[in-house]
Amino acid sequence: METEAQQTERDRSSRPDPVAAEERSRFALVAKVTDWLPGGRITLTLLVCLVFLLLLNAFVVQPFQIPSGSMEDGLRIGDRVLVNKLAYRFGAQPRRGDVVVFDGTGYFGNADYIKRVVGVGGDRVVCCDKEGRIEVNGRSVDESSFLYPGDTPSSVPFSVVVPDGTLFVLGDHRSVSSDSRDHLGSPGGGMIPLSDVIGRADWIVWPSAHLTRLHRPSAYARVPAADGAHG
Repeated sequence: METEAQQTERDRSSRPDPVAAEERSRFALVAKVTDWLPGGRITLTLLVCLVFLLLLNAFVVQPFQIPSGSMEDGLRIGDRVLVNKLAYRFGAQPRRGDVVVFDGTGYFGNADYIKRVVGVGGDRVVCCDKEGRIEVNGRSVDESSFLYPGDTPSSVPFSVVVPDGTLFVLGDHRSVSSDSRDHLGSPGGGMIPLSDVIGRADWIVWPSAHLTRLHRPSAYARVPAADGAHG
């Protein structure tokens, strides 16, 4: 019995470990690749990092440089923001007050733009009430916390209903911003299709002195839902 037990143990120990064999196979593959690449492991590491960054930029976050003063004072020319490309990928949609980056091709121009969402599908956006404030679904909105100092909410009167699946957007520096107000007579009526929204600007990351998280202002919190306003 003792001899049989010893033989069994020897048999087990002589069997190849599949996990160890797989690890050796992986190391051998890496070794072959590094031998083939000029620069060896350093080049391979750089390539892996590059692929990771490309995937990150394509599907998760994307840096965006502020090209104009249309979103001052909060976002200044040359600031770099990180755009969250997953913010609206899983059923969530832009909300009033969000700062979004979108492709303006065919609506604003052949470029990407950054503006603040003022109206979503079904909303009625009006300028202005007796005190000169924007109204959304009959509720006046106090934009003083983010509007450029000295600017009025709009020097252009308008009254629009935002079609479903689109957004009405304005810049915070209204006096220099070309936004939905300026394109009401253009194709699409100045509205931005949800499908053209690239993502939500969540962080200012450069210059380091401006490093901050972008929060949705509370100004729109009391705006009633469009269904309630029109029902």
